Amino acid sequence: MKVLAIDTAGVDCSAAVLDAASGQMLSVVSERIGKGHAERLMAMVEEAVGTAGISLGSIERIGVTIGPGSFTGIRVGVAAARGFGLALGVDTVGVSTLHTLARMHLNADSSLPVIAAMDAKRDEIYAQVFAVDGKPLNPPQSIDVEQLRRWVAHFGAKVTGTACALLDDADKTVEPDRFDIAVVARLAALADVTVDLPKPLYLRGPDAKPQDGFALLRA
Repeated sequence: MKVLAIDTAGVDCSAAVLDAASGQMLSVVSERIGKGHAERLMAMVEEAVGTAGISLGSIERIGVTIGPGSFTGIRVGVAAARGFGLALGVDTVGVSTLHTLARMHLNADSSLPVIAAMDAKRDEIYAQVFAVDGKPLNPPQSIDVEQLRRWVAHFGAKVTGTACALLDDADKTVEPDRFDIAVVARLAALADVTVDLPKPLYLRGPDAKPQDGFALLRA
């Protein structure tokens, strides 16, 4: 099975092709762009497929990061993945960014459970706990730093992701969370296929709010 993976949930715009049967990554294309995913994504998909030496019609599954992460980026990626899936007549599956962070950590150190924890600002943390085999132990949630500390103690877990810096008293400058597109592709290959198309995983509402004092007029 050839899997096309897409990530636009963070600062990177990434695409990759995995041959799930052999376990070989046929191509990985990733660029740290911050914003402007919609302008770059299609070219990166074209490059990933071309580098893999296959046609787009050879793709048998689409995988896409669904968040939590950038509201705009996630919408771009999910819409593109669903469009590719519809056009190609193949399954489309979503991969959470928290699951991706956890698997990235566990690939290097699987001695303890891990908490994937992203600093969502405004005293919020997006977090989820995973066992050493990568299985989730709870649903993704928006928590505060005290809850994160309680999870660490309760599960005896390590923490990965930008929220690590919040556990220390000293201020730290940390790099944004980034999601390894090769890991996204492998998780997509293993994901259960459902009848529901992937949709964005938002753990809080968008920052933009409608202004008060305005109402829609009814005809």
